[in-house]
Order: sequence, then C-alpha cells, then structure tokens
Amino acid sequence: MKRNVLGTCPVCSSKLEVTELHCNDCDTTLRGHFKLDKFNYLTKEEKYFIEIFVKNRGNIKEIEKDLGISYPTVKKNLENVIQALGYSEDENSEMLTKKEILERLSEGKISSEKAMKLIKGL
Repeated sequence: MKRNVLGTCPVCSSKLEVTELHCNDCDTTLRGHFKLDKFNYLTKEEKYFIEIFVKNRGNIKEIEKDLGISYPTVKKNLENVIQALGYSEDENSEMLTKKEILERLSEGKISSEKAMKLIKGL
C-alpha cells in the first residue's frame, strides 16, 4: 500500500519535518533534519488540481471539463495553489512595466493605491 508523506501535523496543522530516511534494499538509515519540498504542504485537492492542470497543459477549457467547474473556479483554484506554493501577486507584479500596471488599473484588476505603490517601486 502506497502512503504519501504528510506535510502537516494531523493534530495541530503545523509543518512536519522529516527526521529519518530508510533504504529497504540495503537497510541503511539516515537520521537528521530533512526539509520537505513545498509540494508536500499542499492539500490533496491542490495536488489534484495541479495534476489536472498539467495533464491539460494549462488549457482552461479542458480543466473545466475534467473537473466540472466554471472558468472563475479554475482561476480561483489556480490562484490558491500559487499562494500555497509561496508566490504572491506582489512578487509577480514587481516585474510589471508602467504600461502593464496602468492596463491592470484600467481593467479594474488592481486598485489605484496598488497602482501608485507599484509605479513608485519602479
């Protein structure tokens, strides 16, 4: 039976740390403090969404069909996964040009306060 590594404590939801690794072939055991990668901390639902996203090569229409969800839900799930992996809109927006910032402002994607902050940071 295949068991997945838990990333969070089932009791308190804190991040878990791996302290022992074992090889079944040569019976070697390593003890120490090993870090899990950021994907281990995703929920089952987030991992499944990533699997479907990759399977469909990011084609949102196909993702909608596979999961039986709407476009806004696909976008929301994608944003949740991006944030769960430790990326934020602020990190991505640092690379925006002044024109792109103004376009986002005119489309209502960001507030005028956010636009001013981004432009001042250029």
